[in-house]
Amino acid sequence: MEHDFVMVEKEDGCSRDDPPKYLSEISLLVDSLADPLWSLNTFIHDNPELAFEEFKTHDALVKFMRSQDGWQVTPSACGIKTAWIATFNLGKPGPVVSFNAEMDALPGLGHACGHNLIAIASLAAGLTAACIVKRHGLGGKIVIFGTPGEEGYRGGKILLLERGAYQDVDISLISHPGILHNSPLVRTTAFARLEVEYFGKAAHAGKSPWEGINALDAVVVAYNAISVLRQQTKPDDVIGLAITDGGKATNVIHAYASCVCMIHTGTWSRLEALCEKVSKCFQAGAGATGAKVNITLTEGYKDHVPNRVLAASYTEYWNQLPNVPEPQIPPCEQLTHVPSSTDQGNLSYALPSLNASFAIPPAAPGRQGQPHSPEFEVASGTYEAFERALRVGKALAGTAIDVLTEPGLLGKIKRQWEQDMAAKAAGASP
Repeated sequence: MEHDFVMVEKEDGCSRDDPPKYLSEISLLVDSLADPLWSLNTFIHDNPELAFEEFKTHDALVKFMRSQDGWQVTPSACGIKTAWIATFNLGKPGPVVSFNAEMDALPGLGHACGHNLIAIASLAAGLTAACIVKRHGLGGKIVIFGTPGEEGYRGGKILLLERGAYQDVDISLISHPGILHNSPLVRTTAFARLEVEYFGKAAHAGKSPWEGINALDAVVVAYNAISVLRQQTKPDDVIGLAITDGGKATNVIHAYASCVCMIHTGTWSRLEALCEKVSKCFQAGAGATGAKVNITLTEGYKDHVPNRVLAASYTEYWNQLPNVPEPQIPPCEQLTHVPSSTDQGNLSYALPSLNASFAIPPAAPGRQGQPHSPEFEVASGTYEAFERALRVGKALAGTAIDVLTEPGLLGKIKRQWEQDMAAKAAGASP
């Protein structure tokens, strides 16, 4: 079937009257994968599994990738039981392009974050890019990573990165569904988790309270200090607190108390500074009461730094495919700030990254819900959402093929990434 394409303006201001060379072929290839991918999508959505427990999904995706010609598949990759890596390599030198397939679900909410759609978009893109490579004898390598445990504090991508899985990869591509934005220029937040314990001395609250050291009072002092600190934090700073152990009785001076603090903010450098301020509030609780404090910091996810050159390529494919969904992506789009975190952010500090946001239709009129809601869980399992994920797969595949075929493009992408990292190191926002 012939497709009608529209003219778009490239980011550098030059109009392009003709569609990208491989666009029609990419579109038809993704369409040809619709039936098997729909079956996979339904299976993943209907069998939600928590972080690092995605055994059914791991096995289903590994089995599917092993059925595809030319792919080398490694299950339980890098010592992570539910991670997997699939590689397509004809042996010709060229860039190494990767896609990430997320798999885990949310406690009590299933795939209310649409990770089934993320996996499908990456599979569609990776399989299609590999087919183009094979048909046209292109150089380069295609890699799909099955990345578990994104909905946690220690994401699978971070573990894979630390264990060398991305060492020879040039770019990393992924997507994420939402309800409002179609955007390849997505900036996410950074976050960290602090687990705090106070150790005091028990005493009878009525007979001899002066003999005790009240650990609960230390938590209260710290809580109030952080409440005061919030008056001077930035608009995108979020500090959340929960007292996890406040004692079991009312007539004692509490020897033990604990709390958990989650900090979200716009950039990794800002997060480090804010963690230091919050830690001083916890230390103040100890100083005021005489309790001893133990602070355990778990570094969460860095903010995602999107690559503008990759985003321009993605935008061109997205806009030139027929029936562009609203809202359209403008050719010279500004950054979209999303108040959530992803371990793709850590990858964006290690290599050029694209994390394309895409809007999916509601499951029914009046049932439009944000991600992490029951309404979004229903919407992520519909065929309409699946079709949107296929469109994303087409744009991601096109971006990958541009990297493999356009002379100098990878160099331009890496220079942009280097500039962004330099700006981050200097405390600026790229």
